[in-house]
Amino acid sequence: MENQETPGSGSGQPLRRGQGELEALVLSALRAASGPVTAHWIQAELGGDLAYSTVMTILSRLLAKQAVTRERSGRAYLWRPVADVPGLAALRMRRVLEAEADREAVLASFVSALSPDDERLLRDLLSGTEQSGE
Repeated sequence: MENQETPGSGSGQPLRRGQGELEALVLSALRAASGPVTAHWIQAELGGDLAYSTVMTILSRLLAKQAVTRERSGRAYLWRPVADVPGLAALRMRRVLEAEADREAVLASFVSALSPDDERLLRDLLSGTEQSGE
């Protein structure tokens, strides 16, 4: 994963990775696991690049988003994924929609901003959902 320099700083300091990027990394590590794992396991799986406290913060955020579950095992927690990266993005989209009073306006704005290919894909997905719901 490539980090970029802080713009205009000339310091060579890398930019911090975005929250979504880190969440995706942690979810990928969890999906690669054969079962529930500890935060230490996730940290090691990611090459030890992230501090343990950072991994715990990411896991806590994912727990709040209901993208992971945890169970107590002695003094540690064992973590497992509930949602994959696309599922997490869908959860974010639903939360934005649920937070708005005018859902129709939000959906209309979203659909009007789609590329023709994405609009076609959405229509196909909706058609498939309607057919499977019969």
